[in-house]
Amino acid sequence: MLVLGIETSCDETGAALYDTQRGLLGHTLHSQVNMHREYGGVVPELASRDHIRRVLPLTRQLFRESNVSLEAVDAIAYTQGPGLAGALLTGAGFSSALAFGHNLPVLNIHHLEGHLLSPFLSDPAPDFPFIALLVSGGHTQLMQVNGIGQYRLLGETVDDAAGEAFDKTAKLLGLNYPGGKLLAELAAQGQAGRFRLPRPMLNSHDLNFSFSGLKTAAALLINRHEANNQIRADIAFAFEDAITDVLVRKSLTALSATGLKQLVVAGGVGANSRLRQKLLHHLTKISVTVFFPELEFCTDNGAMIALAGALRLQQLNKLPGTNGSFTVKARWNLEDLPQ
Repeated sequence: MLVLGIETSCDETGAALYDTQRGLLGHTLHSQVNMHREYGGVVPELASRDHIRRVLPLTRQLFRESNVSLEAVDAIAYTQGPGLAGALLTGAGFSSALAFGHNLPVLNIHHLEGHLLSPFLSDPAPDFPFIALLVSGGHTQLMQVNGIGQYRLLGETVDDAAGEAFDKTAKLLGLNYPGGKLLAELAAQGQAGRFRLPRPMLNSHDLNFSFSGLKTAAALLINRHEANNQIRADIAFAFEDAITDVLVRKSLTALSATGLKQLVVAGGVGANSRLRQKLLHHLTKISVTVFFPELEFCTDNGAMIALAGALRLQQLNKLPGTNGSFTVKARWNLEDLPQ
C-alpha cells in the first residue's frame, strides 16, 4: 500500500510517499526558518500563509522526483494535530480535497505519533515494546510504547519543553532564531566546569521534567557576567550539560522502572549531539539499545506522517472513507489515540 503524507503542523511544510513493501520512496520539505527569523519566533498567520503557497508545489515535486503518479496512491495521511490551528487547517484542507477528488481514504495522524515512529524509517528499527523520549520545541515526554496506538505516558514537562528552553536561553545569549542548534554550536566552544547550572527535578522520584527554572538560572548567570564570547560559550556549555543530564537520567529511570531494553529518541532535540553521546555512553553499560531517527527526520517532516499513516492503514480491517469534511486538533493528547 502506498501512502501520501502531508505535514503542516507548525513551520515546516512536508510531503512524502511511503510504501509498505518498498519503504520511503521520497520526501520534500520546506522550512520557514528564514521567514520567521526576522521576528525571533514563529508567527502563526505567516506560517499558515506560507503553507498555502508551498504544499501543492512540494507535492508535485515529490511525485515528479519519486517517479510516481497520484493514481498509484492508496491513501492520504495528514497531520490533524497538535499544532498551530491555521497551519493544521492548510494540510487538512489540502489532503481532504485531494482525497475527495480522487476517491481516496484519509488518515488523520497525530503529530507526536509521527515523531514517535520516525525511527522505523531507519534500519535497524526498534521492536515493540520500547521507551520513547519525545523531545521537541513544544513537547518533552517519556512514553512506554507497546504497539501502534498503545502509548502510556510515564512523565512530561510541567512547564517549558526542552526545545523551548534551548531557544529561549539562546535568545538570552544573543543568538538568532532558531536558537537550539546555534546554542549547541556555541557550547562546543565552551569549557567544562567553568559554570554549573541546576538540574531541575533530577531527584523528584517521578519521571516529570521542568526547564523553566533552568532557563531563569541561565538568565541570572548571563546578567552577572560580562558578555564576552568565551563566557557566553561557557554558559552555553553549562546549560546544555544540565538539560542533557536531566533527559538522560530520567530516561535511565524509565528504563529501569519498566525493565525494557530499548529506547527511542525522537523530536528536534533528538538531533543534539551531546544528548546522543551521553545516552550512548550510559546505555551501552546496561545493554540497552538506543534508536535515533536520521537527522533529516528529527524535525517535522512528511515522511513520519506517511509512515504513521501506512502503519495505521495496515491495522484497519477496512479502508476509511472520505466525504470532503475535516477537523483539526490544536491540542491532542497522545494517549487519546485509538489502538
